[in-house]
Amino acid sequence: MDPQLKTFIDQCRHSLTTQPGPAGREQVARLLRTLLTDTAFIDRHITPEVGEREMLYEDPDLGFCILAHNYRTAKNSTPHDHAHSWAIYGQARGETEMSDYQLLEAATPERPGKVKATRTYKLTPGVAHVYNEGDLHAPTRVAPTSLIRIEGTDMSKVKRLSFEAV
Repeated sequence: MDPQLKTFIDQCRHSLTTQPGPAGREQVARLLRTLLTDTAFIDRHITPEVGEREMLYEDPDLGFCILAHNYRTAKNSTPHDHAHSWAIYGQARGETEMSDYQLLEAATPERPGKVKATRTYKLTPGVAHVYNEGDLHAPTRVAPTSLIRIEGTDMSKVKRLSFEAV
């Protein structure tokens, strides 16, 4: 394993163990912001071959995952949360326009929830933003972008409810 990635993992484990909850996640976001300034690290872990979701690490004890994302073209997502989990989006290359949403009507497995946009902002290289449980957001990418993202659990294994903006 890349020694720099190993050090980052150890720092994340320490932060998430000693400061469980939002405070530990904010500490991880600060660590990630520093890591995002290291272009050699980014170039090693987000190569041209990396796809839209590549697992770099999954913690066997705490469950958090570190992912590399490489979007070669424009890509949008509908409003979503991370169910019972959280995520930290770290912008490595390019720009993501992120929109936050307010819940108006809860989602059910049979019916999408209703949400209203409350603010839009840009994630630029070096920015890392925490989305805690229930934080509704939607990224828009109009050009190629790369991210390092940390999830509280492997979201590819989690069934999520859907939301629609009104």
